[in-house]
Amino acid sequence: MAHSADSTEAEFLPLKGYQRLPEPEMKARAASFLADVRRRRTVRDFSPEPVPREVVEDCIRAAGTAPNGANHQPWHFVMVGDLEIKTRIRQAAEEEEREFYGGRAPDEWLDALAPLGTDARKPFLEVAPWLIAVFAESYGVDEDGNRRKNYYVTESVGLASGILITALHQAGLAILTHTPSPMRFLNRILDRPERERPFLLLVAGFPAPDARIPKKALDKKPFPEICTVLD
Repeated sequence: MAHSADSTEAEFLPLKGYQRLPEPEMKARAASFLADVRRRRTVRDFSPEPVPREVVEDCIRAAGTAPNGANHQPWHFVMVGDLEIKTRIRQAAEEEEREFYGGRAPDEWLDALAPLGTDARKPFLEVAPWLIAVFAESYGVDEDGNRRKNYYVTESVGLASGILITALHQAGLAILTHTPSPMRFLNRILDRPERERPFLLLVAGFPAPDARIPKKALDKKPFPEICTVLD
């Protein structure tokens, strides 16, 4: 028998917590957020200074509120503060990066990366107090061990990652998005199941006192190039 939208009764609750703001406050908040998020910069020079665990945990809780397909929440986050594990991740990541920079990457890609000054060395993976591995669940497993399809996995995990990055910034931390390819070594090192695909490795902490950013990173497209307004 075919499933129909009417075969399962949906339950609804009153919307609570929403606050409509006066227009002047809406504009002020939007402008304030824009000014604050414009300060965010990707850094590669981190301080080893500790960051309270609960700060990062709350940022991950915020990420877990992201919109997602069918509310299946197809993500898993692994916080890594243990130096031995961070060292293993660095070694595996640098092995992949050496192959990338040493021949796997096409010249066009390397030319695009050149102004950012990146290379195969990734000391920040050991120096920063926290690494956050973000995994995308290709499918879920229910309490009985049955496989459950997830929907819009990439989109859902991307939304959660965006909230996580913003939350870490709001908490006063610097971050780096790191995506060595392939990243399956994270499954092995962090003991995650094959149904979870490494999506992103976030480095989080305080910037080093002498941290620098590439000048190229300040080049952002103007508004008309990123948005078309039809009104």
